[in-house]
Amino acid sequence: MKDKIIFSIENDLCPVASAIKVIEGKWKLPIIWVLCQNGTLRYNELRKSVVGITNMMLTSSLKELEASGLIKRVQFNEIPPRVEYSLTKAGEKLLPVLDELAKWGEQLIK
Repeated sequence: MKDKIIFSIENDLCPVASAIKVIEGKWKLPIIWVLCQNGTLRYNELRKSVVGITNMMLTSSLKELEASGLIKRVQFNEIPPRVEYSLTKAGEKLLPVLDELAKWGEQLIK
């Protein structure tokens, strides 16, 4: 008899759990999607593009996504300061998955 598969988000060896941990939360996928659709954006452009997000949540989510290696933050030493965000190669690898999720979402809407 085949053993049942048990899913636990705490299981570091489960690839699905590992992926979910990186993108979990209300705002990370919208941020990734906006960067995918628009390319490199400055902080305020990103904030305006993710409707409903607070400054605190955007800052927190960006830090977590950067720590996970999905986005890149470039700070320019200018006055006024300028910071740009873009997807890394690892972040770009998530795009085909998001495209499939978008197609599935379109089917659900219909």
